[in-house]
Amino acid sequence: MTVGHTPDSSSTPSAPGAATLGQLRATGWTSRSTKDELRSNLLTRLRSGDTAFPGIVGFDDTVLPELESALLAGHDLVLLGERGQGKTRLMRTLGQLLDEWSPEVTGCEIHDDPVAPVCVRCRALAAELGDDLPVSWRHREDRYTEKLATPDTSVGDLIGDVDPVKVAQGRTLGDPETIHYGLVPRANRGLFGLNELPDLAERIQVALFNVLEERDIQVRGYSLRLPLDLFLVATANPEDYTNRGRIITPLKDRFGAEIRTHYLDELDDEVALLRQEAAVVAEVGDHLLEVLARFTRNLRESSSVDQRSGVSARFTIAAAEAVSASALRRAARTGDDEAVARICDIGVVLPTLLGKVEFEMGEEGRERAVLDHLLRLAVATTFRDRLGGLDLSGFTGVFAEGAVVETGELVPARDLLSQLGSVPGLSKVLDRLGYGDAAGRGQVASAVEFVLEGLHLTRRIEKETVDGRTVYGAA
Repeated sequence: MTVGHTPDSSSTPSAPGAATLGQLRATGWTSRSTKDELRSNLLTRLRSGDTAFPGIVGFDDTVLPELESALLAGHDLVLLGERGQGKTRLMRTLGQLLDEWSPEVTGCEIHDDPVAPVCVRCRALAAELGDDLPVSWRHREDRYTEKLATPDTSVGDLIGDVDPVKVAQGRTLGDPETIHYGLVPRANRGLFGLNELPDLAERIQVALFNVLEERDIQVRGYSLRLPLDLFLVATANPEDYTNRGRIITPLKDRFGAEIRTHYLDELDDEVALLRQEAAVVAEVGDHLLEVLARFTRNLRESSSVDQRSGVSARFTIAAAEAVSASALRRAARTGDDEAVARICDIGVVLPTLLGKVEFEMGEEGRERAVLDHLLRLAVATTFRDRLGGLDLSGFTGVFAEGAVVETGELVPARDLLSQLGSVPGLSKVLDRLGYGDAAGRGQVASAVEFVLEGLHLTRRIEKETVDGRTVYGAA
């Protein structure tokens, strides 16, 4: 049989039992390269209809087909895109396409294949021990290595250098065993991810030439050819080519594929991403997540925002988390039974998000005004999309009689609802927002405040904000 060749196999909860090369051969295990593993396991998932890249949202028809083709071709690749487009997340999912377990020579620094070892130590052991060569098993999670490229990264960090401790132990400088291997050779028979490649100094990028083309490494003056078996993937931001740094042309030429990522095209994908990634501490309704998603999309289209920098998905995720935290704070301060976010919570957290957006030079001093304007557009659009065509005369009728409703970040749900009383048409609003007849008081308050803000933005009721309190119906 073949051991560990199904990426999601649940039949092997622990490492296989073969502990020597002889036992390994007896199982029928066959050696294959890392790129062959990726290709075979990707094909298995594609044929079965399983998700090849779990947790990746909105790339099904754009990025993923290109990525699948690159993997099937065995091409090392660069993921190129603006910040917050999921490049690192996508890079890390590639490790799930490796075999669940992989055998290696026990104690080998570069995880040598027991059937075909390449380092001096393992070749000597194989010659001496034969079928008794000890074998260990490495899980696929340990076969993914990631390095953030920083300007102070050295060739020694990536490739290796002389180990003074080994020299002090009596080995000569010409002995290959005096080498301390860097991250790249230690990723042998696995995946190596290099984040923010353009930030790597150009002279250090040169050290990767042999890794990508000849598939070996060179360490200082050693006459050493160490054939590596790995898949290399890097990430980069487009502006890095001209601003912070660049990928030197010979290195770009050695990558087999350059794949462009993008911000999500569909609103539903943005909301799904928020549901997946945001660690909310209170309930945030789908209508509010849609507001945040539209708000982010407005920022990405605004001429006031530096689009070369982009607006990261982390902006939207942080906004959702901050909005939920505002709702939790209100519940703690006012004694609300449940913490449910409302429209007023978004305005409260806007100042905390300013640092995540780069504005154009001419907008200095107007940053908050730009955010407020784009947020109002997002709320109005979501209001029309969610409640368009619904009879809201029951709400406007309350204010036609001269009533006012006061709300704000510290106004509890019970106080907000008591000011309105019974409103005709509220049940239909709750249905449209996905709450239904079983809605709790906090959910009803969230729906009511959303309606009031929408009516104001569509110029059907007045609104006045003073000292953090908002009064609807005020002339």
